[in-house]
Amino acid sequence: MEIQKITTSKIVNQNYITSKKEDTKLLTAQHSDRSEVLMKELNKMAGNNIAFKGNFELNLSKEELEKRTHKDYLITKKMLKADAPEYLALAEGDKETLKHLVKAAYILEKINMQLDNPHNLEFKEYLDKEIAKGNKNAEMTKVLFDAQKGINAIDSMSDKIHLAKGHTDLPGKGVYPEDLTKEEFHQILTKMLNEGKDEEVKKILTQRSVVERKGDELVGIDYIDKFQEDFAQMADELDKAAETSTNKEFTKYLVLQAQALRMANPMLDAYADKQWATLQDTPLEFTITRENYEDEMTGTIVENKELSKMLEERGITPIPKDFLGGRVGIVNKKGTDALMAIKKYLPTLADNMPYKDEYEQNISTKGDAKQTMVDVDLVAVTGNVGEYRGGITLAENLPNDDKLSLKIGGGRRNVYHRQIRFISDKAKLQERLDAILDKDQQKYYLDEADHWFTIGHENAHSLGPKKAGESLGKYRNIIEENKADMGSLAFVDLLTELGMYTPEQRKQIIVTTVTDNFLKSKPTLSQAHRVRTVMQNKYFAERGAYEITPDGKIHVNIDKVVPIAKEMLAEIVRIQIDGDFDKAEKYVKDNFVWTDNMELIAQKLQKVNKTLNGRTESELAEKLLAE
Repeated sequence: MEIQKITTSKIVNQNYITSKKEDTKLLTAQHSDRSEVLMKELNKMAGNNIAFKGNFELNLSKEELEKRTHKDYLITKKMLKADAPEYLALAEGDKETLKHLVKAAYILEKINMQLDNPHNLEFKEYLDKEIAKGNKNAEMTKVLFDAQKGINAIDSMSDKIHLAKGHTDLPGKGVYPEDLTKEEFHQILTKMLNEGKDEEVKKILTQRSVVERKGDELVGIDYIDKFQEDFAQMADELDKAAETSTNKEFTKYLVLQAQALRMANPMLDAYADKQWATLQDTPLEFTITRENYEDEMTGTIVENKELSKMLEERGITPIPKDFLGGRVGIVNKKGTDALMAIKKYLPTLADNMPYKDEYEQNISTKGDAKQTMVDVDLVAVTGNVGEYRGGITLAENLPNDDKLSLKIGGGRRNVYHRQIRFISDKAKLQERLDAILDKDQQKYYLDEADHWFTIGHENAHSLGPKKAGESLGKYRNIIEENKADMGSLAFVDLLTELGMYTPEQRKQIIVTTVTDNFLKSKPTLSQAHRVRTVMQNKYFAERGAYEITPDGKIHVNIDKVVPIAKEMLAEIVRIQIDGDFDKAEKYVKDNFVWTDNMELIAQKLQKVNKTLNGRTESELAEKLLAE
């Protein structure tokens, strides 16, 4: 499960024309050069077999494109540079391994683009052809396409961005037929079950299948079979990486993962996941992330009581589809050592979870916590994990509850993204604090405290009910992310008593977290990471965790925050235990309310930061791709 840092910004007048067009020209020119190199290398590794149609029309105007590609509106997160000391310090064998891991990650990006939208690759080729003709609008559109890694996205103002006319976001993304409605989906499944086609329905509703039409029915194709050639090429790169890796345990993982990419067998993925979750003292990081936040089709099944009952009677659990991401990095030992300080407390936290006797949880209250954690300097983030769509992934706790590796005794692993969390402009941060936070409490705001909170959030994903919670449908991820947030806050006082945090750090975590919970616009219900912050803000306000001063600033009532977080955590865990869709829906709707005070702070945030979206720059990765 992931946590995303959402950047505050505002969409201004749509007719805005930047006065600094040279910045935009420079950015697009540099991007075009890098993109051309990247695509040449990727096409060598993975054939670009696209039946190009070319029937596209750019959706954004020249003025809008100039605005959105300007450096004031499009921030850049920089991954490791080509001459980074972290890279230069690696053993020669690991440098060679890293090269193949980067190539594997970018092949995975091509696969995930097709899972995200069936037209992504052909639109990308269309843009390249238009750029070759000198189309400047296509050049700027390509900057945004590569930043959000697709035709469709959402920006930090929660506005949907469509780069091609007529191509809007689909509830089933690219993993269900484009023209499939929720109603037809339910009807086809019901018909197939009535005809005794249970096994076929299971394949449709697994998290690892792409669903296609077959006559008047549907068929689920395992994504390893669907993208067989690309996955095989990925496996080849992992095998090459394993040949030069200097770490025995990491090498074992690469071999297992390569095997899992060659055969559509969930158990092979489970073996690879189980080994990956044990990795602690390795020089390199490579992850295939599999998260199901994007699928808005599968979760609708729980809203159909008749169909849900039929599936339950047959022992079929509808699991939202996984989208795939690649993470490549170099493990930072100092940062990792700091992370490990909390591990000894995890059994105690598990023992203090609400209703602990009513469920099994991932972390045992006795013995091995089965939780590894590393801080990573990033070389590349590709596919789902690298999509900058309003926000970008700050850390992840994997595998998720629906994964088979947990059922065969595997553990979980937290990976933290150093380059994503770094704040480069302290002056901008201070401007934001001056606008929204009580001056007397600014001394408690610390950007590093956000990292401490994130550590608590990721570990809290491993606490609470172990079952995956698919019965909560479209509210599942909102509830789970809310649980992780409240788990992080609820244990701050306990961890202070145990010596993990100092009293000063306790105040910093509480004030920083409450302050960062304020958004600059109301999110849509599909944005789990943002919805839960609105829910928390309303819940905290009603119970006195914070107040708005007469001059419109946030004042945190520090000693009230943790008890209120414990209360909300208990309510959330109760919903997860019960697994009742209607209760989850009511809880979200009761708390997902955008209040006047939220709008007041949002207006202030919009004035101090223009950022609409972001992009990643991966200098070292591009160098390795070209080798």
